[in-house]
Amino acid sequence: MGKVKKGELCSVSGCGNNAVRSLSPSYAAEMKQAGYAINESARLYLCEQHYKEFKKVHSKEDRLEKWRLSG
Repeated sequence: MGKVKKGELCSVSGCGNNAVRSLSPSYAAEMKQAGYAINESARLYLCEQHYKEFKKVHSKEDRLEKWRLSG
């Protein structure tokens, strides 16, 4: 049983919702770039709302990176 199922809270400052996803700390830079204050920890825990917003930001960044590398 992982920390998400045990009831870990969202890592975004000011959010008290339960986390639904756990991400590696390397994604914390993308969240900070999107304008969120993140509580530093070994993992990044996001609630459903913040994970949805993270996916939007991450997909745009990922698409731009693919275009940049394709030439």
